[in-house]
Amino acid sequence: MFYDMWPVLALWFLLSFLFNLGYTLAGHDAREYIRPFTPLAWLLWAACWLAGGLYTTASWRYGGQTLGMRPWRLRLVDAKDPDATPSWRAVWIRYAVGTVSLLAAGLGFLWAWVDRDRLTWHDRASGTRLERLPAR
Repeated sequence: MFYDMWPVLALWFLLSFLFNLGYTLAGHDAREYIRPFTPLAWLLWAACWLAGGLYTTASWRYGGQTLGMRPWRLRLVDAKDPDATPSWRAVWIRYAVGTVSLLAAGLGFLWAWVDRDRLTWHDRASGTRLERLPAR
């Protein structure tokens, strides 16, 4: 997740720039920023969450890996058929439940330590799992 933070952060910076540019072009002072906890600020957060989701789910759907998963030789597969590509529905469920797992202080990730199949909340909810690829 640390490696994937960097491309997602770049997307967030781009979105924040575009939101603030639009805010300035709408007539606000150039030194005035979007105030926290306003509808526009919540819209920016939603846009950032969706942008991160688009990066992640598209990476999982087309190739099974995000940039951060490649050095660790991890690939997302369908739990029932490891040769099948997970569906769009499955990868979006995985992303949404993974978000909840993080917001719950990482409990969804830590769950793998007590799960009989070593699966996380988002693995269970989406019907996917991570697989380690063989070394080349």
